[in-house]
Amino acid sequence: MQDVQSAPADVTISIDRVGVKNLRYPLIVRNKNNGVQNTVAQVDLYVDLPANTKGTHMSRFVELLHDWSGVLDYYSFKHLLSEVQERLDARRSHLTFRFPFFLEQCAPVSESRGLMNYECAFTGELEAGKPRMCLDVQVPIMTVCPCSLAICEQGAHSQRTLVSIRAGFTGMLWLEDLIRIAQDSASTPVHALLKREDEKRVTEQAFANPAFVEDVVRNVADRLNAKRQIQWFRTEVESFESIHNHNAYACIEASKE
Repeated sequence: MQDVQSAPADVTISIDRVGVKNLRYPLIVRNKNNGVQNTVAQVDLYVDLPANTKGTHMSRFVELLHDWSGVLDYYSFKHLLSEVQERLDARRSHLTFRFPFFLEQCAPVSESRGLMNYECAFTGELEAGKPRMCLDVQVPIMTVCPCSLAICEQGAHSQRTLVSIRAGFTGMLWLEDLIRIAQDSASTPVHALLKREDEKRVTEQAFANPAFVEDVVRNVADRLNAKRQIQWFRTEVESFESIHNHNAYACIEASKE
């Protein structure tokens, strides 16, 4: 049968990324404690395309994903990047998996257990045998305003805040570690399940540890700097203010290279 994709292009301009986008696929994510969890990923698979080639072979992306192990970690992801590059005869391959990741969380006093979900992504690119990997995670936390606490006789305003981390890394970097970094940088973590005695402890902890978005983003950056696997990062903190008609925002980008 005629291979139309391999025919000469009508307009000879190279394409940076071409492939399949928003493909839903089951995924097994490896945990730090040597366990695994099943989730569903939204997958993007791309390669570059030379100026003189009309099109890529879209079906090959789906075939490669189907034949892949389906267990996500640094080494399996690198292998899939290499397979895509080789099968599509490309100089560069690009992959992104976006998925919810669940962690069991224990309440501080009652020890009641519940599942917290975090929006995550694993992105990678391979060119000339050199992989570049990136982990993304979004972690909800709680912050108490230090200014409000200092000037009010009773109470202070507090709010849900979202910490977003994007980290470029080598070797093994665990989602659990990034989630813990965000939680440890907060006034208090957000919990899946709290009894009355837990609410008391969490509230008192938060008011004993007030933090601006500036404080949180600096705390996150300091902890990310200490992780030897991380080569560069971008962290954003957005506070969904409870008494203001705006969100508070802070961002730090840094590279160790």
